[in-house]
Amino acid sequence: MPGPGDTADREHLFLIDGSGFIFRAYFAGVAQRRPMTRSDRTPTNAAYIYTRMLLKLIEDTEADYVAVIFDRARRTFRNEIYPDYKAHRPDPPEDLIPQFQLVRDATEAMNVPAVDMENYEADDLIATYARQGAERGMDVTIVSSDKDLMQLVNDRVQLWDGMKEQTIGEKEVIEKFGVGPDKVVDVQSLAGDSTDNVPGIQGIGIKTAAELINTYGDLDTLLARAEEIKQPKRREKLIEQADMARISRQLVTLKADVPVKYSIDDFRKRKPDPEKLLAYLHKQEFKSLVQSVAGKLGVPAETGANAAAATVADVEAGSDPAADPAPAPAPKDVPRDYELVQSMDALDAWIAAAEKAGIVAVDTETSMLSSMRADLVGLSLSVEPGKACYVPVGHRGPAGQGSFDLGDGGATAEEAPDQLPLKKVIERLKPMLEDPGILKVGQNIKYDMQVLARYSVEVTPVDDTMLLSYVLEGGLHGHGMDELARDMLGISTIKFGDVAGTGKAQVSFAEVPLDKACEYAAEDADVTLRLFQHLKPRLVREHMVTVYETLERPLIAILEKMERTGIRVDAEALRVLSDDFAKRMAELETEIHRLAGHEFNVGSPKQLGEILFDEMSLPGGNKGKTGAYSTNAEVLEDLAAQGHDLPARVLDWRQLQKLKSTYTDALIETINPATGRVHTSYSQAVTSTGRLSSNDPNLQNIPVRTEEGRKIRRAFVPDKGMILMSADYSQIELRLLAHVADIQSLKDAFRDGQDIHAITASQVFGVPVEGMDPMIRRQAKAINFGIIYGISGFGLARQLSIPRGDAQRYIDAYFERYPGIRDYMERTKEQAKTLGYVETPFGRKCHVRGINEKNQNIRGNAERAAINAPIQGGAADIIKRAMAKLPAALDKAKLSAKMLLQVHDELVFEVPAAELDATKEVVRAVMEGAAELSVPLIVDVGQGANWDEAH
Repeated sequence: MPGPGDTADREHLFLIDGSGFIFRAYFAGVAQRRPMTRSDRTPTNAAYIYTRMLLKLIEDTEADYVAVIFDRARRTFRNEIYPDYKAHRPDPPEDLIPQFQLVRDATEAMNVPAVDMENYEADDLIATYARQGAERGMDVTIVSSDKDLMQLVNDRVQLWDGMKEQTIGEKEVIEKFGVGPDKVVDVQSLAGDSTDNVPGIQGIGIKTAAELINTYGDLDTLLARAEEIKQPKRREKLIEQADMARISRQLVTLKADVPVKYSIDDFRKRKPDPEKLLAYLHKQEFKSLVQSVAGKLGVPAETGANAAAATVADVEAGSDPAADPAPAPAPKDVPRDYELVQSMDALDAWIAAAEKAGIVAVDTETSMLSSMRADLVGLSLSVEPGKACYVPVGHRGPAGQGSFDLGDGGATAEEAPDQLPLKKVIERLKPMLEDPGILKVGQNIKYDMQVLARYSVEVTPVDDTMLLSYVLEGGLHGHGMDELARDMLGISTIKFGDVAGTGKAQVSFAEVPLDKACEYAAEDADVTLRLFQHLKPRLVREHMVTVYETLERPLIAILEKMERTGIRVDAEALRVLSDDFAKRMAELETEIHRLAGHEFNVGSPKQLGEILFDEMSLPGGNKGKTGAYSTNAEVLEDLAAQGHDLPARVLDWRQLQKLKSTYTDALIETINPATGRVHTSYSQAVTSTGRLSSNDPNLQNIPVRTEEGRKIRRAFVPDKGMILMSADYSQIELRLLAHVADIQSLKDAFRDGQDIHAITASQVFGVPVEGMDPMIRRQAKAINFGIIYGISGFGLARQLSIPRGDAQRYIDAYFERYPGIRDYMERTKEQAKTLGYVETPFGRKCHVRGINEKNQNIRGNAERAAINAPIQGGAADIIKRAMAKLPAALDKAKLSAKMLLQVHDELVFEVPAAELDATKEVVRAVMEGAAELSVPLIVDVGQGANWDEAH
């Protein structure tokens, strides 16, 4: 926290950017998963964090004068200058709107002036009071990180970023804008601001604007001498759009002479009134703050409680955000009424209840995790919070309380528990589970659908609480039921190990006693229903209905069918390949031992490190905390690039070892003996960008750029009389980059069907496309794809094996040619820092953790993720849109092709030979029409007798 200044006798004025504080408090609450509400359901997450932040700020500072400055309305005098000013700003989140008044109430409760004024923005009032304070000889601290306020920084005025606990002075302004505070307005006038819809000069970003202002001195001089600019397009834009730059200057210049109603003397720091402040805290049900504040003020915690009694009479125990940061809409002490269903009449009553309610939470219990091989052990249902049942159908051993010995892993008697016949239960449940008028809700319901499909039950329609959570808070946390129940409902769920044992003592769920099985399984259905009631309404409030309903929910049934279908794998081909890998590994081991001068365990990093760095004295030996040398791929690649043979051969050995263990050997084990096919499982709620994740086995990471990887793909084959067909989006991420960053030259190249890498090389390096050196094109390709992932000069240098300085010059030249890409990157990082998330072109929110971390490595990784997420996430959204439309399109064309795999931008189909051409036409049309971008989507389609041939 900045102090009162250089001289002890200087007075200190604190001006708090209240509007910025509110939004930062809100999104900090989102990042911390604090969907807090009062007992009357008024949201309070932003108000809580704002109150806590302001209390700390006032307590920590020695300021003599303090005020919080707010915006009053969106329209100000700037809209008269430029009607579209801030026109594109989205509405505040719906659960934030009712908290605006709570925040002002908090400010007043702390005895701090809350100031606003019609027709002016908070920034203008701050500028006015900062000027007045400086003129009175005060030190002025503006509590904000808003870049628009950086123009006010001088020897008396500084900014303070309370989130990062960082002072922003002249040095930090220069780092941000490339110019001193007195030139910030000039730079902003040129660069504009897409967030506030300040036009600026098209194609000029912050970096270019700073270079121009540093060269010409100020905006007016630059515009007067625009004819001198050497770059033709830049010169034309500056001449043509000079008036827009001047208008932008009016918009970004803060008004420091607002006729304010209050004087700085009115901001004299005062102690809060304990009665008033504690009454506010009681009213908002901030119990932890009540205790803390009461202690600091030296008054009883009950102070002010009477004034807030009307709104705290029904406060639930545990709603204190410190103890329970995400109170449930249904209190965690709702009485539980769980029924063990052991008669058909009881089952019929639950089915009737589901039909009447029109919604039922469903959960299956099985004999193993694999849905393709598991037997149904039981099924649980819930139609209202706190009420659920469990229907056992496949338990083994005696019924009764605790009649199983979990220690030896088996039942102690041969008689079966008292349960219903599986066949009859399925017959009764099937009509309800397939009824289109009854919504079935599950947590990862795809698994339950697959289990029940083995009993000829096609569950529909469905909703999934895991996916609801993922759409709303993807990237913030996991979406498993235990975590969601704890954080959103305040419920500590029964764990599988609690009823089935752990480790070697764990038994199959079929051997769990019925009473324990009922308690565990019925709770799953009950919690699932409660999560659904908590999450589903948020889709509307947070404007995420379209993402859920068009991208995620339709894919549940499609992925379930793809997984059930699987893909045929030639086990014998894999065995031959595995033997070949083993033979080549043995040959490499012999060569490695020869190079080392003696035998050693090639798979031992410790032994390898000692040989490389102690015995051979190669450079780059770094020991970790364990005392052993690092021999990861990066270290070995560096050594191999320097011409050392041993690390190069170890890299070859490791590649073969990974292919053998991860793919050729492992894939054979995953072939389902009943189908002869491999059935991967697709997870929709894992990545932060919306990409699907393949596991058990992972079919998305088979290397395709090496001959060995392609050999593995050759083992994936179609059924007899069928052909494998692959449809792959061409350069979809580069196309999205051109679209979202609005790079006209790239868009033109894609529209004209030109070689995008050759065009980039020509424009960046100034060489003609005709007769271009392939190495130059390769360098441009590396930059094109590297930019998407935030590649550095060091990373590009490693990739191209060129000096780091050359690599950085290439990147600088790239941004000079395409300034819009850098603008996009900076704009995206700023959005992530302000909101906590970025968005794809289709509305998916990709939350970015660590974006405001002090640690530079963590923050840097987060910034790169933020830049990449809208592009990678946009590509994921597009292929999901295509997948959602393809089954209906194929049915309409009376084609029987089966969609088998999704591998990022590629879809793999099994197609009857006679239908190949027609299927190609339909698939290409659907995929290329999955989204309307400012560049065309192109799909490459191939076919073959195996996956490698088709790709």
